[in-house]
Amino acid sequence: MDFQLKTLGLAQAASEKADALIVLVSPGDGEQAPGALGGLIGAARKAGDLPDKAGKCLMLYRPQGIAAARVVLSSLGDGPAATAARSAVLAAWQQIKAANPKRVVLVWSGGVVPAALQAAVVALADASYVYTHTKSKAEPRALRQVVVGVAQASACKAALAEAVAAVRGVEFAKEWGNRPGNHCTPTMLAEAARSLAKAPRVKCEVLGPKEVAALKMGAFMAVAQGSAEPLRFIVLRYQGAGKADAPQVLVGKGITFDTGGVSLKPAAEMDEMKFDMCGAASVLGVFRALGELQPAVNVVGLIPTCENMNDGRALKPGDVVTSMSGQTIEVLNTDAEGRLILCDALAYAARFDPAAVVDIATLTGACVIALGGVRSGLFATDDGLAGALAAAGEAAQDRCWRMPLGDEYPEGLKTSF
Repeated sequence: MDFQLKTLGLAQAASEKADALIVLVSPGDGEQAPGALGGLIGAARKAGDLPDKAGKCLMLYRPQGIAAARVVLSSLGDGPAATAARSAVLAAWQQIKAANPKRVVLVWSGGVVPAALQAAVVALADASYVYTHTKSKAEPRALRQVVVGVAQASACKAALAEAVAAVRGVEFAKEWGNRPGNHCTPTMLAEAARSLAKAPRVKCEVLGPKEVAALKMGAFMAVAQGSAEPLRFIVLRYQGAGKADAPQVLVGKGITFDTGGVSLKPAAEMDEMKFDMCGAASVLGVFRALGELQPAVNVVGLIPTCENMNDGRALKPGDVVTSMSGQTIEVLNTDAEGRLILCDALAYAARFDPAAVVDIATLTGACVIALGGVRSGLFATDDGLAGALAAAGEAAQDRCWRMPLGDEYPEGLKTSF
């Protein structure tokens, strides 16, 4: 999808030819504005058809004096700018999506802050995303071009560039997250990682079973041993700062399909276990965005990827394995495989002497029971890092909630064996 930035006020936006024109209307904005769009906003306000509440909108078809085929007036309300922009864009898209618009113009009735612009662009891309990879009669995304109209385009270039990079990264992650297990094996995921190394400053190394065995990653190997698909350990590096600068390390869980192993999961909804590699997909998405943005930071991405399957060699409840760090682990439930592959990846991360390590994983459904589908669980040993991640989640509207890590919990990890 192509994103363009233009200097557009309401008067200029009325002349833009498009399948749809979305006008994000702030309280009190636009009613006194000259021209056709200003008149529409004023009339809609006066009639009570456009309340000042985020997500309330009004669609018009070929209104007089406006070049766009469809016009959606969408209220921003009084909430935080980014949250309001996302709500308004998502509501507007619901009004026009059935028409399969190819070109959309997005404009504000008044000023726009960078966070709101980014939220609006990401929301529009998110809402219009279409998965097609395994569909025999796929209908690709109709939306091809988005024109973002602001009062001063030059002042918003950096904000749009960040938003577009985020979109590219999110859609790369979605693409691999949505693929079924036979279209997203560990080998295929490694090839996806290698494709990212085409970008400047990005390098990729893929380790196979022999290299992983040489590293003595016994926990990781134990999970993979029941599958015919060979494991892969993916190491991505982005060098945007000096070599002396400690990197941020991202570790992503890459179980491309999780049966639960011998501790077999229920059959119902087991197909969704293709999503057990979404931590890995998130890391890949970050590197897709890094390659486009080229920020001055060093980042390492570590992805242990394998299947958790059953055959005569599969890990059994009660087995004891030895991790890369030399610790022995009694496996009571083979469906707790995520922590086994991640502990070896985390031990490997130490060799980079990192400034911080962030682990991303679909680790346990119990967290959804605790927090619902609204927030992700955040566990942290560093208050500063926890605060920064929480703030980033709020800014991206992908919120988290910090969970406890008290001294009492390690007692539950002790074993007699």
